[in-house]
Amino acid sequence: MTRHSLSYHMRAHLRLGVPLIGSHIAQLSITLTDTLMIGWYDVEALAALALAAELFFVLFIFGSGIALAVMPMVASAQAMGDEVQVRRITRMGAWASILFGLGILPILMSGRAMFLALGQDQMIADLGGQYLRIAGWGILPALLVMVFKSFLSALERTQVVLWITLAAVGLNAVLNYALIFGNWGMPELGIQGAAIASVLVNIASFLGLAMYSKHAVSDHELFARLWRPDWEALRQVFRLGLPIGITMLAESALFIASSIMMGWIGTLQLAAHGIALSIASITFMLYLGLANAATVRAGQAYGRRDITSLRDGAKAVIILCGLVAIATITVFILFPEVLISAFMSPDEPNRTAVLAVGVGLMAAAALFQFMDAAQVLALGLLRGVQDTTVPMWIAAFSYWIVGVPVSYVLGFSVGLGGVGIWLGLAIGLALCSVLLMARFWLGSGRGTGAAWAA
Repeated sequence: MTRHSLSYHMRAHLRLGVPLIGSHIAQLSITLTDTLMIGWYDVEALAALALAAELFFVLFIFGSGIALAVMPMVASAQAMGDEVQVRRITRMGAWASILFGLGILPILMSGRAMFLALGQDQMIADLGGQYLRIAGWGILPALLVMVFKSFLSALERTQVVLWITLAAVGLNAVLNYALIFGNWGMPELGIQGAAIASVLVNIASFLGLAMYSKHAVSDHELFARLWRPDWEALRQVFRLGLPIGITMLAESALFIASSIMMGWIGTLQLAAHGIALSIASITFMLYLGLANAATVRAGQAYGRRDITSLRDGAKAVIILCGLVAIATITVFILFPEVLISAFMSPDEPNRTAVLAVGVGLMAAAALFQFMDAAQVLALGLLRGVQDTTVPMWIAAFSYWIVGVPVSYVLGFSVGLGGVGIWLGLAIGLALCSVLLMARFWLGSGRGTGAAWAA
């Protein structure tokens, strides 16, 4: 096998990863647009949206594990020239996503009761429940969007993923402007308007990706006999995807737990937390896009059983993520007020108080950038070689046995408040990143892990 330079692998990851980064940021921008516009509308609604959107996101991320399993499996099948397996995996990924979405709809519909049970303020629970009763219906098209994104990304058709997601951002902004504030003759619906916009945008995104997949990559015949079950492929998707989903759930639930703890401190602290978390989520999308590229490239190497390419590609993408983390830390430390101020009206009476809390949280967020980048990248590499079960246990231990308890102790027992909660998150992420990287380089990265032996 021909050995390529690190610069070759870096270019290959950037060619695949930059459109994915763009699509992830664009996808996140839909949520950020909701946060920004609701923040200008009402600060109490902003706090409720921070809580409700995170619950939706946690469940969505859990279900997305199934969709993400499609990516390495399709990449490996494509590298081996197995077109039938590409079609089987993608179809059953869609099936599994629909089944999951239907299963969690009742949870989304009962958001108000859950928030009250978790000790949240009555007004916040009411507004959050209103949002989820509408936005919850968007879970089905949202999960199908992830399936088609994974399918197209595995085939390195990342440009169309980017453009459709960018179009969705524009559509969401227009719908929010009309429905939240009551512009252009529409009713003023506030947080419910944001929820309606989210559902419509998810439906439009799904239709756009499905139509492209049907016509531009018609040789895969994804929609022929879509109704017919393929139990073996469905089991393969679930076997790889369920651990991915649980891993992502463990991490996402870590952050919603932090939101719940912030809500115990106060509404303004929760609002500042929501803003800081939204900003940190943008930088996470940079790492996630590169991690997705690493998954595809590692999946291709896995399909060819090319250990050299796998290891060299891993080194290249680690360097890229490290450079991004350095840039992110610099921005977080130098410009926290500028970033936080963008999420509030200049006339907001609580602006100064929210800004004071948010600046401290941004400093804490800067601390865990290297850890966050390392853990998501290690997960991406391990998924590429279809090693997902042990990483699931590592993540669950790091986030919930270590991260959450430490956040509580630092935030409440030690008395550091919101900054202490975020420092606990950093400690959990750091432990996870070390263990996952060790798993890859000592096992799967040498071709000696369980995934290669399978």
